[in-house]
Amino acid sequence: MSANATVLITAAPPALLQGLRRRRPDLAVAALGGIVPDDLASGPTWCFVDWLLPDRSGLEMVRTLREARATRDSHITMVLESGEPDDKRRALRAGADDYLVGPLDAERLLERLASYEAKPVASAASRRRLAHGELILDLNAHQVRYEGRLLALRPNELRLLGHFLEHPDQVFSRAALIERIGKDDEVNDERTVDVWVGRLRRALVAQGAPDPLRTVRSAGYVLDSLPDAE
Repeated sequence: MSANATVLITAAPPALLQGLRRRRPDLAVAALGGIVPDDLASGPTWCFVDWLLPDRSGLEMVRTLREARATRDSHITMVLESGEPDDKRRALRAGADDYLVGPLDAERLLERLASYEAKPVASAASRRRLAHGELILDLNAHQVRYEGRLLALRPNELRLLGHFLEHPDQVFSRAALIERIGKDDEVNDERTVDVWVGRLRRALVAQGAPDPLRTVRSAGYVLDSLPDAE
């Protein structure tokens, strides 16, 4: 691991920080409080975020890290209180790259860092992104931006937008969208798709972004490619 690597840990007891510094003096180890530092080393940054924090949820902290300039491309591991599948999904949707079940100690943290060592932190250029003009979906961070502004979309809206961005110029029937976007066979009414699309459209327009979808009568919905700029 680079000597310039930084490790940020939320709610870290002093003994944990001291143990890491003693065993890995090449790392810049620091407790991560309510304010994200903006003077990090130039090397990779590894963040370990607890599920619950004194003043906010860990999910909120993950989103904050993804929005902050210094940590938006860092590798974030969420430290869960249990191995519940729903908690894992929520962590990843919030923007975490990985998760583990706590409690966290120096031995487990260093083992996890060793597993990351051969995997460089994704740069802004290498993160997987889908674009439709100024509307950008960052699949790694589970975030949508329009003209650089972060938009608030719910998980289902993100999945729906991502599906259309990945398959432009293809008309999808309501049944096809249920098959591809629905979860655990919980949807069997095609009118539910109209609700999904309506929520996505309203969320985008309310935040100043354009509605990229077109309704195809008796067929479904499509996202048309934008014409190439001359």
